[in-house]
Amino acid sequence: MEKGLLIVLSGPSGVGKGTVCTALRPKMKDLTYSISATTRSPRPGEVDGINYFFKSKEEFQSMIQQDELLEWAEYVGNFYGTPAPFVRETLDKGKDIILEIEVQGALKVKEKFPEGIFIFLIPPSLNELENRIVGRGTETSESIQNRMSAAREELSMMQNYDYVVVNDEIELACARIQSIIAAEHCRRERVFPNIKKQILEVK
Repeated sequence: MEKGLLIVLSGPSGVGKGTVCTALRPKMKDLTYSISATTRSPRPGEVDGINYFFKSKEEFQSMIQQDELLEWAEYVGNFYGTPAPFVRETLDKGKDIILEIEVQGALKVKEKFPEGIFIFLIPPSLNELENRIVGRGTETSESIQNRMSAAREELSMMQNYDYVVVNDEIELACARIQSIIAAEHCRRERVFPNIKKQILEVK
């Protein structure tokens, strides 16, 4: 059985990763969505086990010690990580899975899964990014400045990704990501072994 594709979507905080993934769900119903663990507090409307697995710092440290995370990173005072068993089991079943994670985490995943598809989501401009963060109404002035400083540093890591998608309009961003996934399923090195068996070796 052909393994599923590991798709990693990341980008600066506030760029709209969660919004884009939410919009993708009804469009790509066969795509499995990985749920990250985090020590940050839930935002309004977020549900444990759906948006994130919300953990205390003690619980998160235990997950690290038990090697239960594919990757983890500290970002602006909070920890984020991807539970490993679920990701591997999904890929082994031939299903595609998408990880919505921070840049630090994405680079760690790339070390373990260089065959993954890495997509970097960017804002139309830094001013627009700051407006989106401010618009949440959940961040202090200090937190906003910290996130903007981190965003500038993260944007410099764009060269580590396979694709760059501008999140100017949600529908357009989703369409671009759908096209990337469709194209990756048609890559010669992915389809050739099956094509060879089905067509070229048929007597």
